[in-house]
Amino acid sequence: MRILLFFLFLGSLTIQSQVLNEWDRATLKDEILADRFNNLLPSLMDRADIDMWLVIAREYNEDPVMRTMLPARWLNARRRTMLVFYRNKEANTIDKLAVARYDVGENITSAWDKEKQPNQWARLVEIIRERNPKKIGINISEHFGIADGLVYTDYSELLDALPDDLESKLVSAEKLAIGWIETRTAKEMELYNTLVEITHGIIAEAFSEKVITPGKTTTDDVVWWMRQKVTDMGLETWFHPTVDIQRTDEELKSHIYSFTKGDKNKVIVPGDLLHCDFGITYIGLNTDCQQHAYVLREGEKEVPGFLRKAFADGNRVQDIFTSNFKTGLTGNEILLKSLSEGKVEGLRPSIYTHPLGTYGHSSGPTIGMWDSQGGVPVNGDYPLYPNTVYAIELNTTVTIDEWQKDIRIMLEEAGFYGEDGFRYVNGRQTEIRPIPAE
Repeated sequence: MRILLFFLFLGSLTIQSQVLNEWDRATLKDEILADRFNNLLPSLMDRADIDMWLVIAREYNEDPVMRTMLPARWLNARRRTMLVFYRNKEANTIDKLAVARYDVGENITSAWDKEKQPNQWARLVEIIRERNPKKIGINISEHFGIADGLVYTDYSELLDALPDDLESKLVSAEKLAIGWIETRTAKEMELYNTLVEITHGIIAEAFSEKVITPGKTTTDDVVWWMRQKVTDMGLETWFHPTVDIQRTDEELKSHIYSFTKGDKNKVIVPGDLLHCDFGITYIGLNTDCQQHAYVLREGEKEVPGFLRKAFADGNRVQDIFTSNFKTGLTGNEILLKSLSEGKVEGLRPSIYTHPLGTYGHSSGPTIGMWDSQGGVPVNGDYPLYPNTVYAIELNTTVTIDEWQKDIRIMLEEAGFYGEDGFRYVNGRQTEIRPIPAE
């Protein structure tokens, strides 16, 4: 036991050492942002066929897109901040301007001298006139909330300020905003690998005898240990974790119960199949992970074979699902094909995968929802693009003869889809974690 606790301690130190100090975090965040502005944004604007993009918001009421564009030393917009991105495809240039009193970090240059032009909206019109764009994208969207960040007041004032010939050029920047939010760069994927490793490390420690004493520790104890661990590491969670239990003598509950409520203050005992839902935020990226552990009964040396087999069924659903990731297929096409193939193999799958990245529930193709297994209108019709990340979230129901009941294997891992196909960002759980460890 002392040796085991020693290695758990070393593992904890290793996880902590991966977290950068605030200065290094800020430096990395700004490096990533510069790379995105200079090397990613031009291609996204070309793909969306928009040569000018306006992102407008006021302090503490930021457009969700603007939040992802602010440098490390800007925690919020200032006053009313107007960002103008102009893409000249022929010259292969991109202007990054702020109709604001300040430069927005190192990447976006202030283009407003209030002493020369007192009216901010009038200055915006001047900038547009100087560049004469064909299309002016604004963040309005009926179905994708993150792409709908232009609030009513700013929209109304924009319309009042624009002459008729410029107003006629306004178009929804929905596809451009989604592309900006969903697309990951190589620099970001290096960071993502570390972030997922940290997430896995926290779960491993939470689902260990360092935290859990069977017959004494409750599910809430584990949840709040995870919250405190994240805080102590200088990180954040983007949702409250849950821990729930499946037992031989208890009826299987809806999986929605597991995600929304979990088991409150329930004492963990030998024979419990534990499940957690947990994710963290770090330098502008998010994780979302669900894993399982089993508390060994007296005399047991390993997780029972019937549970290992059930878990393998969950991994098989993952394999079927991710094998269907193909550029251009919609979320609904991937969903229906995967469900059909899983059922042919005798599995009972449910798939509800979502884009993951700068937001936990991010923009991009929705691939199923727990209550929409026949497809998701509009959001499920959005196509799959490369260089995007997803929370591969799903479950499969398995009959356990030994327990004379069904159980549900609920899995979630960060997965990357790129030019070379699909891969997990930093591996996945392939075996139920035993407590105590073997």
